[in-house]
Amino acid sequence: MLNLFERILQLNGFPISKAKERLAEIKLIPEEQYETYVQKQRLSIVGYHLLNNPNYQSFVGKNRIDHWEDVPVMQKSKLQKPLQERLSKGFSPKNSYVNRTSGSSGQPFIFAKDKFCHALTWAEIIDRFGWFGINFNSTLQARFYGIPLDFKGYYKERIKDWMSHRYRFPIFDLSDSKLESFLKVFRRKKFSYINGYTSSIVLFAKFLKSKNIVLTELCPTLKYCVVTSEMLFEGDKKLLESSLGVRVINEYGAAELDLIAFTNKKGEFIVNSETLFVEILDDDDKPLPYGEAGRIVITSLYNKAHPLIRYDVGDLGILSENSTYKTPILKQLIGRTSDIAKLPSGKTVPGLTFYYITKSVIENDGNVKEFVVEQTAIDLFTISYVSERALAEKESNSIKDSLDTYLEKGLHLKLVRVSKIDRSKSGKLKQFTSLINA
Repeated sequence: MLNLFERILQLNGFPISKAKERLAEIKLIPEEQYETYVQKQRLSIVGYHLLNNPNYQSFVGKNRIDHWEDVPVMQKSKLQKPLQERLSKGFSPKNSYVNRTSGSSGQPFIFAKDKFCHALTWAEIIDRFGWFGINFNSTLQARFYGIPLDFKGYYKERIKDWMSHRYRFPIFDLSDSKLESFLKVFRRKKFSYINGYTSSIVLFAKFLKSKNIVLTELCPTLKYCVVTSEMLFEGDKKLLESSLGVRVINEYGAAELDLIAFTNKKGEFIVNSETLFVEILDDDDKPLPYGEAGRIVITSLYNKAHPLIRYDVGDLGILSENSTYKTPILKQLIGRTSDIAKLPSGKTVPGLTFYYITKSVIENDGNVKEFVVEQTAIDLFTISYVSERALAEKESNSIKDSLDTYLEKGLHLKLVRVSKIDRSKSGKLKQFTSLINA
């Protein structure tokens, strides 16, 4: 029987009942037959778009693909053209689900899904949250997200919040006075879980720690915290668990695709193998063995409206050696491929490596609330930070020493204390940016 949330999806033309049935069928496929399912489905979606999508035909350059490795990798830059030029025959913005990416990668674009594919996305999300007994129709969510400020966009999100049984905490103002007002809401509402951008919830957790408050003491119904959209560091996870008093669940997704990975009860980061095919590729677009780091490239197995096939999402990651076709495990999400720090020696490192090293140094005493790192020259890094007090010379020297130890000698550091860290329009925080790569 459909609950209110699912009935509204159904009434809006998204066949959630059919999608849940299909997902249940896929989950019943035994391990020994799962590789065959994936191979059949991925070639089926390629064949569909080669027949029905002129733009994809032009991109591939031929009408038939016999081997998966012959399918070209799709970059976001290839999708930055009018949507109507990219849709398959029979689909239009009126009979599809249309949205836009957040643009956090620096390459925003509008995408489309056919209505069954979008219903499958929701079926997958409902299934994963269900691992922890979270029901969108009855489980009250504390939502730490941005919100459109235009009239139409604002009230559209508010209606979606009502449909999804959630209370939104807009994250564009995270001053102490605003966080204090958040606390008042937690005192009076029976939230079951928190869901939102990692950096915003971490900032709230730091505020709680400064007040010697464990959130479950004020809101005893709270059970989980689901973080999404930004990197989750182990130190931040520990802070969240201690300050919120609940288990932390990590979610990794992309609006144009689906939910990509979700923490299970064992703490494993399980990849969605039902509606997606996830590969780790090297710089020559060749698949890497489990356990090796590379580019995360994903195929949407069911989207007939718009091909996203061997689509480079712009992230780096590692699949666990214990992965199988049915149960891939994301061992590590390293960061964005665009977030690479190039050093004078010729060495390149993920920007978040730099960020993580610095983070462990400047947050020892809880003085620094937030910070971002920018590479402004080949040997110069600027750290903008929000803090109660300016960093002392000893602390600055400690950060410089860590750069020498973990990266290389000769790097220069500029520390800039600011009152506020700017976020994107969606509310996401871009933690590392290389201006020389840009």
